[in-house]
Amino acid sequence: MAGHWLEEFAVGQVFRHPITRTIIESDNVLFSVMTMNPQPLHIDFDFSSRTEFGKPLVNSLFTLGLMIGISVHDTTLGTTIANLGMSDTGFPAPLFHGDTIRVETEVKAVRVSQSKPDRGIVSFEHRAFNQNGVLVATTLRQAMIRKKPA
Repeated sequence: MAGHWLEEFAVGQVFRHPITRTIIESDNVLFSVMTMNPQPLHIDFDFSSRTEFGKPLVNSLFTLGLMIGISVHDTTLGTTIANLGMSDTGFPAPLFHGDTIRVETEVKAVRVSQSKPDRGIVSFEHRAFNQNGVLVATTLRQAMIRKKPA
């Protein structure tokens, strides 16, 4: 099992995930089309060429999913029961086709469930950076995690 059990998380623990990912045009267009998001900022090169960015922006929901997905291998693979929510999500800088992101995750809180003794809740702060070290996405995520089997 690659993921950590509840007891293996500690407040302040930081994971610097070794997997990085370069985002290509097809990632952005496919995600936008699959989620029925016709926003021309993401899929229309002509439209986006006339914006302040001059080119298509990567869909922020793709960025959010990729950021959390990159974290799974080192943190919760096989030990997550469910995501409970995400909050304080932000995108402080734009992300473009050809950018490569890296992710780090910090454990913000850990607690045992009051109603189910075989699990608990971990609060993670995920942060994504582009290839120049610029912060491009953040979120706080609460996940229900299994305790180590007896």
